[in-house]
Amino acid sequence: MAEVSQSKYNPSFGAGVQGISIDNNRRVFDFGTRIAELAPQQSPFFVYLSKVAKKPTNDPVFKFLEQRHQWQRRNFEIEGSSALNNLNKGAGVAFGAGNDLVIKCGYDDKGMIASSDQPCKWILPGQTLAIKTTEGVVVVRISNSAVIGDSAGTAGEIVHAADKTTIAGEDVFVVGKDMTATEDIAAGAKGQVIGTAWGEGTTAPLGWEDALFDREGYCQIFKTAMNLFSNTARATEYRGIKNEFQRVWTEKLMEHKMDIENAMLFGRGVAGAATVGDTGATSETAGNARFTHGIVPYTEVNGKSYNMTYASSGYDAFLDAMEDFFAPESGNSGNKLVLASRKVITYLNKMGSGSFLNNTVGSSQYRMDVQNIQGQFGHQVTKVNTIFGNLHFVAEPLLRGPWEDYACVVDLANVAYRPLAGNGMNRDTFIETNIQNNDEDGRRDLVLTEAGLEISLPETHAVLKFS
Repeated sequence: MAEVSQSKYNPSFGAGVQGISIDNNRRVFDFGTRIAELAPQQSPFFVYLSKVAKKPTNDPVFKFLEQRHQWQRRNFEIEGSSALNNLNKGAGVAFGAGNDLVIKCGYDDKGMIASSDQPCKWILPGQTLAIKTTEGVVVVRISNSAVIGDSAGTAGEIVHAADKTTIAGEDVFVVGKDMTATEDIAAGAKGQVIGTAWGEGTTAPLGWEDALFDREGYCQIFKTAMNLFSNTARATEYRGIKNEFQRVWTEKLMEHKMDIENAMLFGRGVAGAATVGDTGATSETAGNARFTHGIVPYTEVNGKSYNMTYASSGYDAFLDAMEDFFAPESGNSGNKLVLASRKVITYLNKMGSGSFLNNTVGSSQYRMDVQNIQGQFGHQVTKVNTIFGNLHFVAEPLLRGPWEDYACVVDLANVAYRPLAGNGMNRDTFIETNIQNNDEDGRRDLVLTEAGLEISLPETHAVLKFS
C-alpha cells in the first residue's frame, strides 16, 4: 500500500506535469501524451503532430499508399511537333486524315508529376475535349469507334506511345461551332477533357483507372538516459535547486523531446543504416538502425520549392507562388502550417522599407491581410491570407544556421506522427526507471521513443527559401 500511496500522491517532477511520480522501483511510465506539452514554443512541429496528426503503426517500417484522383488531372497540351494549322472544319466534321491530334501531359497514371512527357491514358472514346486555338477554344468529340491500343496507328485508333497519345484525325469531330480558315491549334496549346456525350441506347464505354503510389517510412529509436545518481547525491540538498536529480530529469525530458523535433524536421529517411560507433560495422549500410524522414529535406526533394527575397517579396510574390502551390489537383487543403525561422518571422512583422508588410501594403491598404493571432497550442501565429488559401506562420527555433532563411509549409492533412504500437506494447515516449544494476547504490533512468514521420502527397508541402 505504501508504494501505491507514493505513486498516487507524490508530486511529479522533471516536467511540471502533475499526477505522475517516477520515484518507484523499476517501472515503465507512458509519457507519450504528455511530452508534447513541455515548452510547446520550443518544438511547434512535434506539438502539432502529437495533437492533430498522431497515427500509431504496428510495423517499424510502415508502408502507405497515396491516391491522386485522375478526374482532377485530365488536362493536356499539344505535342511540340504536332501543330494543326488552317483546319477550316465546320461543326460535325472530322479533322480528317493527316490531322491527327497528338497530345501529352506532365504526370503519370499515378498522378505523379513527371519530368518527361507522358501519354494521356485517360483519353477514351466518347469524350469531349476543349482545346485552345489562335482564335479562342474549339470543342471536339472522340468518336465511339476509336480504339485504345499500342500498335502502329491505323485509322480510327488511339495510340499511347511512351511520351504521347495520338488520336487519328478521322476520329476527332468538331462540336457546335465552325473553325475558320485561319484558326490554328499551336504546339503547346492547352486543353482538357470536359465530359462525355453519348446517344440514346448506346453500349457502355471503355474505362480507365488511376493507380495508387506506394511509399514507406521508418520508426527511429530515440534514447535519452541520465548518468548514475548515487543515493547520497539524491539525498543531498544543493544550492540553487535543492533536488539535483529532479533538475537533471527536467533537462533530459526536454533533450529527448528536442531530439524528436530535430529528427522530424531534418531527418534523412533510411532503413538499416549503421550508426557512428557500431561495433563491426564495415559500411554505411551495415547495422539495423532506422532514420525517420524529416519534413524539410523530404520536401526539398519531393515537394514544392519557391525562392523569395527579403527586399521585394510581398503579397504579390506569395500570391504568385500560392497560385501554383494551392492547385486543387494536388490534393491541397486550404490551410497550411508554415514553420518559419525567427529571421523570416521578423521579416514578416516588420513595418520598414523592404519588409513584408511594407511590400504587401504598397499603395493600397486593401491588398494586405496579415494578422497576428494566438495559436491553439500556445504559439503566436502570423496568419497570411491569400485568395487561394491561408498560411499560418509559426516560429520554429530550430530553423537556424543552414536553415535561417527557410520556411517549411506543411499540409497537416498529409503528415502523421507514427509511434510504434502492437501486440499490447506501445513504444510512444515512455520512461523506464531504475535501469541500474541491482547491486548499485544509486539510480539511473531512461526515456525511450520509437516513432517516425509519415509524409504523404509531398506536392502539398513546400519550402520557401528567402535571400
